Amino acid sequence: MKTKTDDTISFRECIDDLYKNDLVKSMKHIEHHKNVSCFEHCLKVSYISYRIAKRFNLDYISAARGAFLHDFYLYDWHEKGSHTGLHGLNHSKISLNNAKRITTLNKKEVDIITKHMWPLNPTFPKYKEAWIVQMVDKFVTWKEILHI
Repeated sequence: MKTKTDDTISFRECIDDLYKNDLVKSMKHIEHHKNVSCFEHCLKVSYISYRIAKRFNLDYISAARGAFLHDFYLYDWHEKGSHTGLHGLNHSKISLNNAKRITTLNKKEVDIITKHMWPLNPTFPKYKEAWIVQMVDKFVTWKEILHI
C-alpha cells in the first residue's frame, strides 16, 4: 500500500491489497441486501466515500479502506444461528476483528468500521471520513433495498 496522500493514488490503488485478499473475496458469496453481495455493497460504499473524501481534501485512502471493510463480518446475517446477538449492533465489532486479521488499520479506519452504524450504535464517529462513510452506507443501503 502506498503512503502518499496526494491526488496520484487511484481508488484501486487504495484498496488493491484488500480487493485481492481471499477472505475479502469470500464476501462475494454472502448476500447483504436483496440480490447484492456484501462484497458489492462494500465496494460501492468504498468508491463513493473515496470520491467524496477526495473532493473535500480529506484522507480518501482511509475512507476507501475503512469503507471497504465496514461490513467484513463474513456470515449470512439472514440465516438464523449464523451469528450471536443482534446483527445490527454486533457486526461492526466482528468486522473490525476480521479486518485486523488481514491488515494493519489506522485510527480513522478503526473509527469508520466501528461507528458506521451510528445512530444505532450510539457512539459518534470521531473523524470526518467516518461521518462520510456512515452516510454513504445508509444512502447505498436504501438504494439497494429499494432496487434503485
